[in-house]
Amino acid sequence: MRRIVLFVLTNILVLTTMLIVFTILSTVFGIDFNYISEGTINFATLLIFSAVVGFTGALFSLAISRWMAKTIMGVRVLDPKSNLSADERKIVDTVHRLSKRAGLKKMPQVGVYHSPEVNAFATGPTKSRSLVAVSTGLLQSLDEDAVEGVLAHEVAHIANGDMVTMTLLQGVVNTFVVFLARIAAFIASRFVRSELQGVVHFVAVIAFQILFSLLGSLVVMAFSRHREYHADRGGAELAGKDKMIHALHSLKLYVNRVDTKQAALQTLKINNKKRGTTYFFSSHPDLNDRIRRLKEH
Repeated sequence: MRRIVLFVLTNILVLTTMLIVFTILSTVFGIDFNYISEGTINFATLLIFSAVVGFTGALFSLAISRWMAKTIMGVRVLDPKSNLSADERKIVDTVHRLSKRAGLKKMPQVGVYHSPEVNAFATGPTKSRSLVAVSTGLLQSLDEDAVEGVLAHEVAHIANGDMVTMTLLQGVVNTFVVFLARIAAFIASRFVRSELQGVVHFVAVIAFQILFSLLGSLVVMAFSRHREYHADRGGAELAGKDKMIHALHSLKLYVNRVDTKQAALQTLKINNKKRGTTYFFSSHPDLNDRIRRLKEH
């Protein structure tokens, strides 16, 4: 339910922002976004329109990612200057120690949220405005070394700039999705009577955008899986290879004890087996592959 609310709220905010951006560009700079003129497509205008739409959504989602995570997931930020419990202090100290080792100049915010799922994630628009959050389920299910390995993995994501990299890639993919969907819709609308072309074009844009978004997600997810291997290696460098491997093994054991449908992680994506075509839509690699590659590295 929280993921649905997050999706709806994010898209409402993105659409509102895009409306403001288009209004400013049209009224202040006099940019015309009507890419169809006299029965032909103005490709330059369409490309500008597509880039604005594609990158606005991606960049806006990145900009509010830390705030959204804290708001929707109910993350309680642990203030290092406040009176923390011994366990909370240990989490903060571990993240800060790993962050300094990773060369981060500003320490990430550290937070905990109540959930039985074994989960941890890193988010934020920049390295200096990042957040590392862990679930109470993870802290209760994994031992201290495994928790440190998981935290090192998340800090490595921040140090590698993965949030920004994935956002830029998503922006490029979004641009091509919007661009190609409207070209395909324009072509499809040419096969009907002129009085129906507007309706057909509108419906076809939606249909092709969904189709191309699914195809584009294959590229994004493949690159995401590639970055996970890098984060594993980064986590091994920060916390030690043995702790990182131990963390992955602990996650694998956890998967074997519970229903994987309920154990799927938002970030670590506990996944013990490749499951046909659905694997290509997964943002995280198979755990066995992650352990094997880390051992070979």
